[in-house]
Amino acid sequence: MTEDIHELKQVRLEKLTKMREEGIEPYGGRYERTAMAASIKESFAEMEEQVVRIAGRIMTRRPHGKAGFAHLQDQSGQIQLYFRQNDLGEQRYELYRGMDIGDIIGVEGKVFKTRTGEITVHVQDFVYLSKSLQPLPEKWHGLKDVELRYRQRYVDLIVNPQVRDVFIKRTRIIREIRNFLDERGFLEVETPMMQPIAGGATARPFVTHHNALDIDLYLRIAPELYLKRLLVGGFEKVYEINRNFRNEGISTRHNPEFTMVEFYQAYADFTDMMKITEEMFAEVALKVLGSTTIEYQGTELDLSPPWQRLTMMEAIEKHTGLDFSGLQDVGEARQAAAGLGLELDKHATRGEIINEVFEEFVEPHLVQPVFIYGHPVDVSPLAKRNQEHPNFTDRFEVFIMNREIANAFSELNDPIDQRSRFEKQVEKRARGDAEAHMMDEDYINALEYGMPSAGGEGIGIDRLVMLFTDSPSIRDVILFPTLRPL
Repeated sequence: MTEDIHELKQVRLEKLTKMREEGIEPYGGRYERTAMAASIKESFAEMEEQVVRIAGRIMTRRPHGKAGFAHLQDQSGQIQLYFRQNDLGEQRYELYRGMDIGDIIGVEGKVFKTRTGEITVHVQDFVYLSKSLQPLPEKWHGLKDVELRYRQRYVDLIVNPQVRDVFIKRTRIIREIRNFLDERGFLEVETPMMQPIAGGATARPFVTHHNALDIDLYLRIAPELYLKRLLVGGFEKVYEINRNFRNEGISTRHNPEFTMVEFYQAYADFTDMMKITEEMFAEVALKVLGSTTIEYQGTELDLSPPWQRLTMMEAIEKHTGLDFSGLQDVGEARQAAAGLGLELDKHATRGEIINEVFEEFVEPHLVQPVFIYGHPVDVSPLAKRNQEHPNFTDRFEVFIMNREIANAFSELNDPIDQRSRFEKQVEKRARGDAEAHMMDEDYINALEYGMPSAGGEGIGIDRLVMLFTDSPSIRDVILFPTLRPL
């Protein structure tokens, strides 16, 4: 197969040489278009018999004697072209006959409809804009080619219109999220992507080095602590849509570089974040997809508010029968988890055990949108304690189709409690937990100036786009996902 491709490329190189020998420039410059493929089809009644200038890639070519057809593809779609030797002259027509699939040309011609009813441009003149040297694949679909599609996304986009549609939809989703927050008075801001302390989440960071300052910096794992510094500074509603980086495994749900929206509102709490979340998802779905009912991998999902709300303890009892409220001792909790077949770290606290039981035995059952709230303090170092149950926090996660989509809480604004939580995280790091939070003295200092009570949330854009585009893998919604080098 590689030899065949090499031979085809060699033929194209020979055509390229011949074009230049005949004074034809194979890599043209600016070309002024007056129409797109889709607009011609949509407005045919007004455009019939009009002369248009279009440009794009040749996707089919069917010469028949002294006339022939081709299909040109631009970003909006495809349209048929009709070439005739009597119009172009013998030399120009031969140039059409030698055209390869993948060549990019500019075309001037008259719009008409063929006897079979296909809207077509009758070519009066054309110019080469880019000679394609690599042949497009004849068959690009199928699992055997899935990794090659990710590695050569540029080819994937050329030959698979539905892939282009996914990324157009992704842009629309992000635009509607931005509009939703803007309309509610949130201010979009930018915070550092390189940070002296990796904070705002529990994750292993990527490390880089700044030569001039001779210091290590971390690609951010979350913008949270900087956004909350802005609350301290007096901004009351802020958000950021940007990249996070986590040095973790790659799967259908994880990419080391991913996009999130994080937003914070002063004088609010996690219940306000619940309301914003279900309203945002429903509004974005309605505007992008036209409905709050969507289908994901054969399952119908209802995004219309209100969503189900369950505490983590209620969800565990519902799906395992275990009532951890009666197991206050860490030894009892460990024994109960072991009875489910769960292997635990020897240092795991009661709260960590509860969280692991939830992740292992409850998450796989959470299909329809649900708010799971009331996480243990042990696994929520930045969330405010619940006043009635101080071992738990006012925090929730959104689960849809067995995966976490969002994480939010009433923000911890007590600097003394925050320092204590950080110290416990530092102890975990000392025991070898590379994902535990670092101590951030400057953030503590900011809290000591006073941060208003607030609700905050992070939503994984990539996973949301997966849901809204019915994409089974996160790689399907990231233009250039991280891959192992060949």
